[in-house]
Amino acid sequence: MIFQTIAALATPPLPSALAIIRLTGHDVFSIVEKMSDQAFQSITQKTMLFGRIKDGFDVIDQVVFLVFVAPQSFTGDHVVEIISHGSMVVVHQILELAFRFGARQAEPGEFSLRAYLNQKIDLVQAEAVHDMIQSATPEAKRLAIQSLEGKTSALLNPLRTKIADLLALMEVNIDYPEYEDIGQVSIEKTKQETLEMLDMIKPLISQAERNRYIHEGIKVAIVGRPNVGKSSLLNALLNQEKAIVTPFAGTTRDVVEASLNLEGLLVTLLDTAGIRDQAEAIETLGIEKSKLSIQQADLVLFVVEATQEMTKEDQPIYQLLKDKKHLIVYNKSDLVNQKDPNKLYISALQKDISSLKDAILRTFSIQPSITQQPSFYQSRHIGELKLIQEALTKAYEDANHLLTIDLIAASLQDAYFHTIALLGLTGSTDLASEIFSRFCVGK
Repeated sequence: MIFQTIAALATPPLPSALAIIRLTGHDVFSIVEKMSDQAFQSITQKTMLFGRIKDGFDVIDQVVFLVFVAPQSFTGDHVVEIISHGSMVVVHQILELAFRFGARQAEPGEFSLRAYLNQKIDLVQAEAVHDMIQSATPEAKRLAIQSLEGKTSALLNPLRTKIADLLALMEVNIDYPEYEDIGQVSIEKTKQETLEMLDMIKPLISQAERNRYIHEGIKVAIVGRPNVGKSSLLNALLNQEKAIVTPFAGTTRDVVEASLNLEGLLVTLLDTAGIRDQAEAIETLGIEKSKLSIQQADLVLFVVEATQEMTKEDQPIYQLLKDKKHLIVYNKSDLVNQKDPNKLYISALQKDISSLKDAILRTFSIQPSITQQPSFYQSRHIGELKLIQEALTKAYEDANHLLTIDLIAASLQDAYFHTIALLGLTGSTDLASEIFSRFCVGK
């Protein structure tokens, strides 16, 4: 595709040792040549040059040019990256020159968009560019880099090929019945093939749902009645004195929020005000926020005292969270001599909370090894994978009910189009090309 040249600062807009101004477009070499003392239009392969940016006879800066020749570049078009000194005065002067000679300011994400439109990357890879930048943990970054390198997209290729193979055979049977050398599609073959496809999609969905928590993180609300050790638990999890702890009930009046990297799982902790019926006006506001935190949380830690069974004050709190994913945490285990093996005991005061950390990871099926292999992980990915699964299930049910091949093919077409939608190939992939690439029907 032919695009107007765009330019933008690729490094943070802050004074620094160096800054990078990136330009891409079909006439980028002509534009950069007009603002420098170097010749670019004769360049035929990637190279690096040292030179000057000039505004007439006025030298703006000494710079390094990184030159990438289409299509061997990130965007698929010519790219020039100008490495200048990191003064924002210099950066603005270089960009102003570029705009004067025909470039325009790049829109957010436009370099990645051009790479996608030029088919240098698919949609999953394009999303991974943003995910790399936003990664909050090494594990989230590892998922993103595997997607960026195309390893995640490749997971879908065997399933996509299998759907296309069966669908192509069906379409040819329907449209070209006179060709006797083409294999016939039977109901039994269709059922067998769709079951195999369903077996292929299931692990992709389960892995994606687990890794979504690595990508997005989770919210964990710590709730309970006053003085059961909620703030002490927050401090123990963070290994720092984040929340004020006193022996007086109602010390926490608002939600205290903090973040924790738990074996690669980004956890946003919400330490809430103790919930009780009799409370003064300000404390009541904190209790309402506690109830809201329960609704918003992915997991609720219900803290009770290990020295006693659940009290009358605990029961109303439990009713608020019983339908949520939750763990009942028995705090002050150091005061208990005989422990129930079916209960989760901790001592926040003594920072004995390893069992709780393990329980949180088990709740979300998080293991240290899960990010070692590529996996889909975004909510969009999961949505498309489930739509593929639904369409394949419908195709199997149609075959099981002995519907005609053309009706079964309609469900398979839905499954196929969701595979290419996941990869962002809807606008560039023609189902007919899949069919005719497999059969020579125009003899």
